[in-house]
Amino acid sequence: MENGSDLLEWLGPDASIRVFSYLEHPADLVRATAVSRSWRQFVIANGLSKSLCTKLCPEVSYFSGIKEITPPGMVQLDESNSTTEWRNHERDHKIYTYINSFLVSTEGATSCISHCIGASSTDHFPQESIENTLEPREEVDWNQSHWSSVGEVDPAVPESLMYLLNYDLAFVDEIMIRPSQEFFLNDDYIYSSKFVRFKLGHSKLPITTAIFNLQQSHQIADENYVWTYISPQYPMEQENVLQSFKLPRPVLCIGAVVKVELLGRVVKHDFDDLFYICICHVQVRGRTLLPLLAADFSETVHGHGGGVLLKYNPMVWGRTRIGG
Repeated sequence: MENGSDLLEWLGPDASIRVFSYLEHPADLVRATAVSRSWRQFVIANGLSKSLCTKLCPEVSYFSGIKEITPPGMVQLDESNSTTEWRNHERDHKIYTYINSFLVSTEGATSCISHCIGASSTDHFPQESIENTLEPREEVDWNQSHWSSVGEVDPAVPESLMYLLNYDLAFVDEIMIRPSQEFFLNDDYIYSSKFVRFKLGHSKLPITTAIFNLQQSHQIADENYVWTYISPQYPMEQENVLQSFKLPRPVLCIGAVVKVELLGRVVKHDFDDLFYICICHVQVRGRTLLPLLAADFSETVHGHGGGVLLKYNPMVWGRTRIGG
C-alpha cells in the first residue's frame, strides 16, 4: 500500500471481514495473524477463528457459551470492562484455533468406545448381546462372538446399536463395522445390513453406566437424545471383514453418544425364514479435546434451558499440543 498504510485500514472493517470470510483453511487464518499486530488484533476482535470453525464444523454452534475453569485460590483481578472484553476475545481465539487444528489432521485417532448403551433388539440375550461387538475376535472360548437382531419378516425393518465414548467431547473420524458370518452356514451367508448411518450427540437426561440395561430397547429411542450430527447413508459390503466408514470430515461429538443405524436386511435364516442382522465388531475412532476442553451439560440436562457450555481449562494450555 502507498505510504506504508495497512491494507485493513484501506479496506475498512466491513470489507476486511468479507475478505477474511473467503479463507477456507485454518492455517490461512493463522498465517494472517502473523502478518502484523494489527492483523492479529483484527482477527481476534472480530471472532474470525470462531466464524471459520462454525463454517467448517457446524456442531460448535450448539455451544451456548464458554465456562472457564478458575484455578483454586485464584484472586479475580479488578479489570476494566474493555480489558476483560479483550481477554475474553483472546481466550475465544485460542479455543477455536485449537478446535480448528483438529479439522486438518486425523493424527492420533484411537478406538474410543467406553460402554454399550443398548440395542434395538437382541435375539438371544446375553449370548448375543451388543457387548460382544466390543470384542474384535469372531470367536471367544470356542463360541461365536457377535450381536444378533431378532428375526423379521420384513427386510426393511432397521436395527440400531448405541455406544458411549470415553470422552464427552471428541472428534470422530471413522467408524468401523464387521458383519458376522455364521459358522454353520454357507460362506455367502454374511448377516450385514444393506446400509449404515451414524448419529452423534448427547442424552437429554443425565446418563450413567450404572443405569444401562442392555435388554431395554427404549433407552436408545431418538426422543431421548439430541443429535448434533447425522451422517449420510453408507452402503455396507456383504463381507466378513472390518469395514471402514470414514465421515466426510472430522465430526465433533458433543456428549459421547454414538448411534449406529443398520438399514435393510440381506440374509434370510434357513431355520425360520426370517431376516437377521448380525454384527461381530464395532469400533469408533476419534480424538479427544481433553484436558483443555470439555462439555458441560449441567444447564441442559436439568431443564433450565440454554445449550451446552464449552468448558475451558486455561491451566493446561501450555501443556496442550495443537492438533490433539
